[in-house]
Amino acid sequence: MIFSKKLITWYLQNKRSMPWRETNNPYPIWLSEIILQQTKVAQGLPYYMSFIEAFPTVFDLAKASEEEVLKLWQGLGYYSRARNLHVTAKHVADNLNGVFPVTYKDLLLLKGVGDYTASAIASICYKEAVPVVDGNVYRVLSRYFNIETPINSVIGVKQFKALAIQLMDHDDPADYNQAIMEFGALQCRPKKPDCFICPLCDSCEALKKGNVERLPVKLKKIKVKKRYFNYLIFYTKNHQTIISQRIGSGIWQGLYEFPLIESDTINKDTIVDHPVFKQVVENDEYEIVPYYSEPVVHKLSHQHLYTRFYVIKIDGPIKTNETQKKINTKDIRKYPVPILLSNFIDVFFK
Repeated sequence: MIFSKKLITWYLQNKRSMPWRETNNPYPIWLSEIILQQTKVAQGLPYYMSFIEAFPTVFDLAKASEEEVLKLWQGLGYYSRARNLHVTAKHVADNLNGVFPVTYKDLLLLKGVGDYTASAIASICYKEAVPVVDGNVYRVLSRYFNIETPINSVIGVKQFKALAIQLMDHDDPADYNQAIMEFGALQCRPKKPDCFICPLCDSCEALKKGNVERLPVKLKKIKVKKRYFNYLIFYTKNHQTIISQRIGSGIWQGLYEFPLIESDTINKDTIVDHPVFKQVVENDEYEIVPYYSEPVVHKLSHQHLYTRFYVIKIDGPIKTNETQKKINTKDIRKYPVPILLSNFIDVFFK
């Protein structure tokens, strides 16, 4: 039995039950693929269910505000995915009459849709024979053929894509693509795969050569940047605080946060001399209390944020500038915020 047929046979016997596998409607399949980019199924499934409940059609998603979309996405990370999701929904609803493109090449024109996502939608919804290549596929192919080319190198990307095209099952592209991804997730796992119950064990080159655990090969990641965040949580007797929306192309674009001082030299004593503090407090009486004794370390893909929270109780009214918003603390959970701040809010604003 050839490689693709073995995988499909395994898949039909072992596949997990997923709501997006019960349809060939491109909207839920596109939604699931965007959510599951760089996200495990166990984490992504509740988000998928929340989105489908809130926005059952692409028209519903298109009508939503960006803040609504970001709020529902909160905690999933890589927020550019949510913004691109919203842009694409509006494009499909407004310019394509709610009909998704039906070919791999046209799907690639949608914002936030790359090679993998376009391949998945085209094969599952429209039976186009285009192979998916994600982390699971890299792992299966590198082990089965004992390929030591780094999967995140330019040469590696081309080599694995060419191999995936060669192995593609043209009779059943939908099941084949889902099969190889599921096989990588459940059977050919990153660590300690059970190779001796694997249906491919008799022909797996890495197993023969004892290389399973060291494949696939990846180039070393770029150096992680350290950043030092100091959040000022202003708090008045009538339960008001200040937030502002992050703009620009950096992390957390479109999300809200408390007034921020980014510095590794700020402490409880020097905050009072910073313009961010002075603009709000002016001559009012205040009390500064560091909320945690040690910084909270929040790890992003290429950045580690060493974060301190300073609760500043002030007697007078809060003064804001044009970029800030004065809100009642009971409304704080209405705004989309990074998970770092969501965790603090859940503890502090009980």
